Amino acid sequence: MALSRSARLAALRLSALATATASVALIAASPGPRPGADGIGDPYFPQLGNGGFDIRHYGLDLDYNPDSDRLAASAEITARAEQSLSTFNLDLQKLTVTSVEVNGRSARFTRSGDEITVKPRHPLAKGRDFTVEVKYNGIPEALSGPIVFGSDYGWMKTTDGVFVACEPNAASTWFPGSDHPSDKATFDIRIKAPKGLTGVSNGRLVSTRTQGGKTVSHWRTDKPMATYLATATIGKFDVRTGRTPGGVPIYVAIDPVLQNSNNVDVYGVTAEVTDYWSELFGKYPFEETGAIVDDMPQAGFSLETQTKPVYSAVRSESTIAHELAHQWFGDSVSVEKWDSIWLNEGFATYSQWLWEEHKGRGNAHDLMRAAYNARPAELPFWQTVVGDPQRDTMFASAVYQRGAMTLQVLREKIGDKAFFKLLRTWVADHKYGNATTKDFIRYAERISGQQLDALFDTWLFTKGKPAL
Repeated sequence: MALSRSARLAALRLSALATATASVALIAASPGPRPGADGIGDPYFPQLGNGGFDIRHYGLDLDYNPDSDRLAASAEITARAEQSLSTFNLDLQKLTVTSVEVNGRSARFTRSGDEITVKPRHPLAKGRDFTVEVKYNGIPEALSGPIVFGSDYGWMKTTDGVFVACEPNAASTWFPGSDHPSDKATFDIRIKAPKGLTGVSNGRLVSTRTQGGKTVSHWRTDKPMATYLATATIGKFDVRTGRTPGGVPIYVAIDPVLQNSNNVDVYGVTAEVTDYWSELFGKYPFEETGAIVDDMPQAGFSLETQTKPVYSAVRSESTIAHELAHQWFGDSVSVEKWDSIWLNEGFATYSQWLWEEHKGRGNAHDLMRAAYNARPAELPFWQTVVGDPQRDTMFASAVYQRGAMTLQVLREKIGDKAFFKLLRTWVADHKYGNATTKDFIRYAERISGQQLDALFDTWLFTKGKPAL
């Protein structure tokens, strides 16, 4: 049936009106620029990290005066907007910010506690890269409290410099960023220190030069790194470099004060452990292996800073085995949120048992049972829920030891072939990324072909001493 000319014109007018109305509605429904979140919502640290963007790279320039403990610094951050941003946040604790630029133009900013809110001159478009330059200064303060064995942690002054070990939330004591392991990035770190002192950081040493009577060491890591794994440890060090027998570059820096007080060959053991873990877990994931051994007895702990664990002192081979296992479990494969911390500490502790097995000094079966039998059922140890240990007890001994026990129970349940295939597949598939306990359970079930809910529920999520 044909329409008359007037009817056709009326229909066209109605169609145009409908199209215009739909366009207005679409524009009204389209989200405009909005603020990025001031945290990623980790239940342990709700305001750590930031929403609305993904940091890709940090360029840090650090000028440190050990006499005054004063730091003058700048951070150039490259990020990608994950939404259209009217403002965004950065984490920085207590240091004074003097200027902020976004894409080379000055930007307004405000401070509220540990949060910097930046308002660029123009909104940042979703999917586009942008740069932020922050200039700041002050005296970084170490954090303290119950989390890290009751010790101070973060930026810690030593007699000749500074010892920097930041897990879980202290990277923002010395540089601005998104201080959560879910937002990994590459780093260039330039450390300017008085002549005679050495600045040691992650990755490989790109260059060393003298500027204004100071030594500038430029370090670069091309592999993604969580912020808590960054270090800028400064002091007097004896440095030895080379390659492991397996060909991995190695850099070991030891405070001369400790050279004769350690009965462990740090360089030799680091090389040997790196090569063995490379055989067992898969190719070493980073540019360089090594160690930073500093005279910092107040710390009382070591940390798996990426490529070069920092040790307040080296007490045993086993300590080195633990921190280097973290290069795979924790550094390359990082937790998505902090409640999965056993994926770091349980795995590294279990690796200590594997090292003893490798050296013929015991086996993981017996070591697990010795640890199990040494702890009566009434001990508080068995009341920690390893799969969700809570913030202030996230480094409780059960996270390490019961986490390791869980892996041995799993190994005996599924057999060596499936177990070691699981470890290698896990680190290969999640390399340079993040993962959760649920992810690991799913992998274990897929690779073993077994239903493992009961095992993991009992060992990770149930209080009390499980029956063997």
